[in-house]
Amino acid sequence: MLNLNHLKFAKTHEWISPDGKVGISEHAQKEITDVVFVEFPSIGKSLAKEEEAGSIESVKAAFPIYAPCSGKVITVNENVAKDPSLVNQSPYENGWFFQLEIKDANELQNLMTYDQYQEFLKTEVPSH
Repeated sequence: MLNLNHLKFAKTHEWISPDGKVGISEHAQKEITDVVFVEFPSIGKSLAKEEEAGSIESVKAAFPIYAPCSGKVITVNENVAKDPSLVNQSPYENGWFFQLEIKDANELQNLMTYDQYQEFLKTEVPSH
């Protein structure tokens, strides 16, 4: 099984890696279903923590992507631009959206670990 202990999670279901890559959780991609398009932030754009950074479109609807911490966008995942289904197939490895140059690493301390996120899902998300 994939080790996700290095990731930090936001209550809005985005994750961020220590190197600033941002994606959505397995739970979120299952809720969204088939991703057909991802709108990325512009490279070089400065984002504030919790600012809307882009969106994900599925066959159901469009969903916002929020920045889990503040920083400057340094790259976007061109593979996801070409094949949005990577978000569903590999949300933690190949399906990331963009990478931030993290402005304040202390903001990461306010995010959840993978285990905390799993507990959050049990309490905050109604079961289907």
